[in-house]
Amino acid sequence: MAQRTVFCIKLQKELPGLDEPPFDTELGKKIYENISQQAWQSWTEFCKMLLNEYRLNPARREDQEVIVKQMEQYFFGEGAALPKEYVPPVQK
Repeated sequence: MAQRTVFCIKLQKELPGLDEPPFDTELGKKIYENISQQAWQSWTEFCKMLLNEYRLNPARREDQEVIVKQMEQYFFGEGAALPKEYVPPVQK
């Protein structure tokens, strides 16, 4: 079976797409149709940083709303902003 591809609007090229929508929402469908596996992986790494820096708890509705807004910005907006206090890890 051929792998599904999408024109990834985040990375601006044709790449393998996600196997299924990440959520059962309109945003999940939009991500499925427009975002590649590679861009999704980048988001998951970025999201980990957001969770740690802002001390977000994905189980809390308020924090879920912050994460969804950041996700929309990351993929479809100007890009999510790094927290002001964020210091990238030192490369070894």
